[in-house]
Formats: sequence, C-alpha cells, structure tokens
Amino acid sequence: MRARLDELVAGRLAVGAALPALSCYEFGTALAVVAAAEDAGVPVALLVPPAAARGRDGSRLIAALRTLADGASVPVSVQLDHATDVGLVLEAVAAGADAVLADGSKLPLEDNAALVARVRELTAGSGTVVEAELGDIAGDEDRALSVHAAGGTDPELVAGFVAASGAQLLAVSVGNVHGRYAGEPRLDWPLVAAVRERCPVPLALHGASGLPEGDLARAGAAGLGKVNVNTELRAAVLDATQELLPRARAAGDDVLTLEAARRAAAHRFTGSLLRTLTPAPQDAH
Repeated sequence: MRARLDELVAGRLAVGAALPALSCYEFGTALAVVAAAEDAGVPVALLVPPAAARGRDGSRLIAALRTLADGASVPVSVQLDHATDVGLVLEAVAAGADAVLADGSKLPLEDNAALVARVRELTAGSGTVVEAELGDIAGDEDRALSVHAAGGTDPELVAGFVAASGAQLLAVSVGNVHGRYAGEPRLDWPLVAAVRERCPVPLALHGASGLPEGDLARAGAAGLGKVNVNTELRAAVLDATQELLPRARAAGDDVLTLEAARRAAAHRFTGSLLRTLTPAPQDAH
C-alpha cells in the first residue's frame, strides 16, 4: 500500500508512536520486514542504503521494493537513505522510491540547505518526500563501528534551515550515532524537546540500534516520529546465517534453510521493534 512518508510519520506521532524504518540491502530482508508489519497491522518504511542503491542492481532492488510496498496490506514507504549524489536520487525516484534523505550533513550549513532544496526542485511533481539531516551524527551508516556521539543539532538553526531547504522531515543529532555506541548510549531528551519546539516538520532519529527499549518507546511521545534501524537488523540476519550455515551445509539444503533462517530472524527483530515503538493505548498520552 503506497503512502507518503511524511503523512505516515504524522499519523504515528498523533498516537504517540514512531514509524519504524529499517535498512534493506536485499529483497529477502524486506519481505520479512513487511510481513512483520502486516502481522502487527502498522506501517513501516523500507530504507535503501546508497551502497545497495547504486548501479543496475540497485534500481532493480528499488523497483522490487516498490512492488512489494504497493502490494502490502499496510502502508509502506520506500526511502533512499543518506544520498549525497543528486544523480543517485533521480535514479532511485525513477525506479520507485517515494522518499529520499538528501544528506548534506557533512557540508557547511548553507550548502546542506542548498542540496536539499535542489533535490526538492528536481523531484517536484513526483510526490517524493525529502528528508534532511542537520547536525553531526557520528559513525558510518553501512559499517558497525563503535563510536561516541558527536555534537548535537543546534535548536537555533532548525527553523531557518527547514525554511531554506524545504525539508519535509528532519533527522537530528541528539546523542545518537550510526553503527554501535561506544559506552552507554545517552539521548539528550532536553535537546530533543528544544529542537522539536522550533521545528515545523517531523523529526527522525537515526542510529537507533543499541538504544534501550525505554528510549525507543519514548521516541514518539517526545516528537521523534521516525526511527531508523540498520546495524541491529543486519546483526540479527548475520547471526542466524552463521548459526545455521554448518548444519545447512551438512544437510545439503543450505540455500533454502539459510534463506528461511534469515527471513525468520528479520521477522522476529522487526516484530519486536514494532511492539516497542507502538505504546499501549494507555501510554500514548
């Protein structure tokens, strides 16, 4: 079921919940993520990392995810994640992505805003939702490195940046990291509140892998409407593969056994995340 990412996030925030957004480097993981969302009856976003989106196979993956999303019984968005290349953005949108993160977070403030505004301009009329990132989120989206949180998003810059860029969602730095947390993770909730107060669009929390369940459960009520997960999902799939590989090879059915195990692990992880991000009715106020 096709749906606008910003509308999905707004709908989740209205009930004190956050939209789960999970990185899918291949189609099997995406099948499991969507199946778990359908079982739970809640929407989900499928994130396509740039490493998976580049080249001919990347366009084919996005097209396949578009078909999967359109056929799902719950709303599903397909988002190109952390794109710094405008050409890749256009290829992804042509292949079926309905949202993109135009990531200029490593650029000077004005250049970051200009990149996002350019993507908005080039995708105008396509219905593409454009997310931006403001603030230094430490780590690497595709590598499970252990890093410490970097400087946070400056609340005083938020309103001007959103106005200049036209961003429809804003990813922020509030103690979160990409990859693994070095030491105990500590989200800066007062900073979240200060940014949310000044931001006219919904906020996104990247780097949710490794955060305590309590923090994830609190996200939606605190105004963090989209929660991105990559490392923990990859780890769950990899652990299942490593555990079953010797037995699968011995039995001679390694392809079917491993694929089933990978999907089951992704399904379990996604189901658990969905439950955490969706508060009970009495907790949603």
